[in-house]
Amino acid sequence: MYFAQFYLDCLSQASYLIADETSGQAVIVDPRRDVDEYLADATARGLTVVGVINTHFHADFLAGHLELADRTGAWIGYGHRAETEYPIRKLTEGERIELGDVTLQILETPGHTPESISILVYEQPDDTVPYGVLTGDALFIGDVGRPDLLASTGVTAGELGAMLYDSVHHKLMALPDETLVFPAHGAGSACGKNLSTDRQSTIGRERATNYACRPMDQDTFVRIVTVGQSTAPAYFGHDAALNRRERELFDPAAVRSLTGTEFLRRRTAGALVVDGRDPVEFAAGHLAGAVNIPADGRFAEQSGTVVTPDREILVIAPEGRGAELVTRLARIGFDRVAGHLADPQALFLTHPDLMRRGARLTVHALREELAGPRPPLVVDVRGAAERENGAIPGSLHLPLAELPTRHRELPTDCPVVLHCAGGSRSSVAASLLRHHGHPDVSDLLGGYTAWHTLTHPTRA
Repeated sequence: MYFAQFYLDCLSQASYLIADETSGQAVIVDPRRDVDEYLADATARGLTVVGVINTHFHADFLAGHLELADRTGAWIGYGHRAETEYPIRKLTEGERIELGDVTLQILETPGHTPESISILVYEQPDDTVPYGVLTGDALFIGDVGRPDLLASTGVTAGELGAMLYDSVHHKLMALPDETLVFPAHGAGSACGKNLSTDRQSTIGRERATNYACRPMDQDTFVRIVTVGQSTAPAYFGHDAALNRRERELFDPAAVRSLTGTEFLRRRTAGALVVDGRDPVEFAAGHLAGAVNIPADGRFAEQSGTVVTPDREILVIAPEGRGAELVTRLARIGFDRVAGHLADPQALFLTHPDLMRRGARLTVHALREELAGPRPPLVVDVRGAAERENGAIPGSLHLPLAELPTRHRELPTDCPVVLHCAGGSRSSVAASLLRHHGHPDVSDLLGGYTAWHTLTHPTRA
């Protein structure tokens, strides 16, 4: 057996290639949209991709099933409850897919979504203990999939929670302890609230350490897995719907580099500038109206949080990373990207009238301003779970995912200072407020971490 995990840090997303090396047949599970890496690996090992399986309709990224089917002729598989605009193979409970000796077996595990499945992997068809189980978003390491996302129209969180309880406690926890667990996501994903940084686990370990896998009744389970979930990024509904549809294929070769003239023409026509540079560089000088979403972070997820997919986007990137950022936007189904600016510095130097600076405060300056005659409104854009560990006194909690629809609630007649944990998300938030016309906006250097260090000094 050949078994490979492909992990995408910026989306905390895992996909898998499983093959029988004797027969050369391979299946890819939960692929991302840019599929060259999978195909290169398969080609290098003399494998033929015969099938592509999505464990469910993903909400946090656009899957690459159509791209793989187009390039390999592979069939596309989903759980039998799935309905799509393109032809699929409907996979049912207990169905076995033989790649040779290596065998996959379908386990229906609804709850995160109604059509969710997990996939048991056997090295030999007569093995009594599976090598592993690909759990999609049903079971994570340290957590389970959230049942409250709006990816499943017409099904309530309570109904999905009851399904998830059965899937986790009666199906997945019934597997042998030594079965390896391979989830679709890790720490940082908004598909759960307590995901581990580990890339694999075992059923026995999850039974012993995962809060949601310990013995409990259904009502208790539903209550604990629905409470404390972060606000889902706005693009989740868009991606969940798009993954059901026939759509355009992503072509990496079509990513465009734009001249300064074309870039400005499109900006004038209404395109949104997404600036992927570091917050320090962005604050030192950026195009008026640009939104700062740093490349060295959760660029795609944060873009999908504060930008709508119907808006034309222009990208400014750190040197040499323009095509990368366009690809990362394509991974979440943002296809209205006109291109990336070929030479940002040249444009900045020739159009100083379009340049703006961003205000950033140190924690010392913020403390002084809070004690002054015109104190600013401090806005905390962290998630709810982060704020439970401490907050700046008097601050307003407005998570970044809610800011695009609630920014008008913030006053325009006093200074506004935004902060997150370390300073990256607050730069996104501050630039978004400036884009919407807020006149006096700053973000806090070092975020709440720096504030806590200032106000809770450690003694030697």
